[in-house]
Amino acid sequence: MNRELKRVTIVALLMFLTLFVSTTIIQYWQAEALAADPRNSRTLYEGYSVERGPILVGGEPIAFSQPSDDDYKFQRVYANGPLYAPVTGYIPVNGEATGLEQSLNSFLSGQSSSQFFDSLNRLISGQDPMGASVEVAIDPVAQQAAWDALGDYTGSVVVTEPATGRILAMVSKPSFDPNALAVHDGSAVQSTYEGLLADPADPLFNRATGGDMNPPGSTFKLIVTAAALESGRYTPESTFPNPATLTLPGTDSVVRNSNGGTCGGGAEVTLADALRLSCNIPMAELGMQLGDAAIREQAEKFGFNSEFEVPTPVEQSTYPRGLDEPQTGLTAFGQGEVRATPLQMAMVSAAIANGGVVMRPSLVDAITAPDFSTLEEFQPAEFGRAISEETANEMVQMMTSGVENGAASNARIDGVSVAGKTGTAENGEDDPYTLWFTGFAPADNPQYAITVLVEDGGGLGQEGFGNGIAAPVAKQVLEAVLNK
Repeated sequence: MNRELKRVTIVALLMFLTLFVSTTIIQYWQAEALAADPRNSRTLYEGYSVERGPILVGGEPIAFSQPSDDDYKFQRVYANGPLYAPVTGYIPVNGEATGLEQSLNSFLSGQSSSQFFDSLNRLISGQDPMGASVEVAIDPVAQQAAWDALGDYTGSVVVTEPATGRILAMVSKPSFDPNALAVHDGSAVQSTYEGLLADPADPLFNRATGGDMNPPGSTFKLIVTAAALESGRYTPESTFPNPATLTLPGTDSVVRNSNGGTCGGGAEVTLADALRLSCNIPMAELGMQLGDAAIREQAEKFGFNSEFEVPTPVEQSTYPRGLDEPQTGLTAFGQGEVRATPLQMAMVSAAIANGGVVMRPSLVDAITAPDFSTLEEFQPAEFGRAISEETANEMVQMMTSGVENGAASNARIDGVSVAGKTGTAENGEDDPYTLWFTGFAPADNPQYAITVLVEDGGGLGQEGFGNGIAAPVAKQVLEAVLNK
């Protein structure tokens, strides 16, 4: 009998211990994740009974909650909604939130574990519950300048701070008004959402961090050049054969330079001139000499094939594995299967500007509780060293030459040294080109890194080029932030 009681007691104790442990895990360790889960509709509805914290740019709210006279206590409002939609996202009454509204939901709704005691104090003191405020890194001057400069183009502009990784501007066009997706009429929200989803211009895409995932074109030559210099086998003065056409080995594919001729005069061309003039043939030759493994390893040091959250998720920029020699020749000038987001290419330029160190990008500066205590504060974090400081310095000089008297000349700014690289990527035999610019300024003391993406050839089909369309956009934005 004693043995049976002992067994029952042990089983009961084990069951109690299991229940205690599981309850503790759910209530403490998993509480924040469960609250943020978009499938948790109860949390969403409860969130409307709380004054959701504001999202701030330069101390001014771009998303805030105001009292509502319907069944929900508060209405979410987005000031200048289309301008900041890629940053804020939206929170609907009958669907999944996006942007910072989703990724920082637990803080904005006051349900994060770090806000437990503040919420308890407000309850005891009789104060209404309130979420934390989020101060983002976006510079309102840079954001507005990027929006204005992009105009009616389909594409994106990203501006970052090279030394820290802070994202100072993130514009995507065409955009949408998140206010229309935040109304308290579920049927109206669904109708608006379906209309945006069906729009062939894909306004719901955040092209800065994802979307169609375009080939980077000649901006990828920066990575191939970096791989060459880092190998120790090449210098900016290394030379390559300079034919007007190149047939990739074992194929009928013919590579041509954008001008249809040779890369400048002479039977040979230097690496520095090949980058300055953005020539495809010498880069294809270089890429095949390096091999796909060396190029992929260099790309991954800049962030390709890695996942990032800023804290909103960023689609992975990809450089494929197992390429043969002709495929490697194509990727060496940003064609083939290589794909990149504007944020990724901004990281490449920023790393070169930052002496070779890649910083993790971030949209958020600080999260502050209603009692003004700091819950979280941005701290610069390194992703890793992509290239040596010596290689970075050599690339700064080559990129500066590209703007001063090369293929990126339309990014020149009087009195300011600008480093840059353009790109014009093919998307198919008859499809419009994708146009790029990536760079930084001032080149001798980098403060801003910028990447411009323009899709659909900027309305010019296959007649549009990176230097003709993307570079002037970058110039306009850089002038605005340098003169503020």
